[in-house]
Amino acid sequence: MLTTLWFLLSAGAIYAACEYFVNGIEWLGRKFRLDATATGTVLAAFGTALPESAVTFIAVVLGRTPEQRDIGVGAALGGPLVLGTVAYAVVGVALWMNRQRLQRASAVVRVDNARLARDQRWFLSIFVVKCALGLVAFALKPWLGVLFLAAYALYVWRELKTGDMAADEEELEPLKFQPHADDPAMWRVIAQTVLSLAVIAAASRVFVTQIEVIGLALGLSAHVVALVLSPVATELPETVNALIWVRQGKERLALANISGAMMIQATVPSSLALFFTPWRFDLPLIVAGVLTTAAVAYLWWLFQRAHVNARWLMPVGLLYGMFGAFVAWRYA
Repeated sequence: MLTTLWFLLSAGAIYAACEYFVNGIEWLGRKFRLDATATGTVLAAFGTALPESAVTFIAVVLGRTPEQRDIGVGAALGGPLVLGTVAYAVVGVALWMNRQRLQRASAVVRVDNARLARDQRWFLSIFVVKCALGLVAFALKPWLGVLFLAAYALYVWRELKTGDMAADEEELEPLKFQPHADDPAMWRVIAQTVLSLAVIAAASRVFVTQIEVIGLALGLSAHVVALVLSPVATELPETVNALIWVRQGKERLALANISGAMMIQATVPSSLALFFTPWRFDLPLIVAGVLTTAAVAYLWWLFQRAHVNARWLMPVGLLYGMFGAFVAWRYA
């Protein structure tokens, strides 16, 4: 009973805090004169990816056993898989279900297709190298972690350089910490963003713990919980952000947040794992890598066509279902 209560309370706290976070991050992007795509891929993604990166850091740096460090390796693979499948599918479902309320004649996704297609190419090129390194062993492999950090720095630089530095054209809701101001104070924008992010991080930790307890109580193996349920829980903030933005008709921000978070997950946690672990993949991680690659290749194809319908995003979520079925079969 207590576990269920904490589960519901933490889920509610995450959603409420995300409402404040997306509102604050939009105003922060406006203050820095960033366009919606850069706001999502850099500011929002960096904020929501911090908790997951912290989990990887604690596991690989402070973990005392190989099993504990393997958690960090799994997180570095599980995060991109969830974002590339479940999160995009959720955006598709949410946009399709809200198309009438948003007064859309069709469920066409209004985004910067060229930039999102480029993001998928960036991710694929980095992710394939990352997975290839998990299949081999050589003395200099830990030092390659520096290259992943450099790749993310270059990605951020390009996002900020290619973005439209004019004020974003989308209408913003009043800042929740200063609802009657047309131009809220910078310190209030920062305070709202940071405080809501702190609540998201704390509530996410509680939520992940309760998911693990509930999974084991239902008789699921520890492997199924760690490889299938926990990654979904850790990526919940990005998914909730996407739901909120889609409900507001701002799928551009929603998909940019997911895309930017995937780039962080492909580089920062991987570099930490390369520094402090052997970075060797077992069969479930290989399968996760293959399915993630397939999902992102499909997404790249969609955005490359420059005409994406919400219905076309939904099927990508089935790939995560395939991964869950494989893990359940392997550890049954």
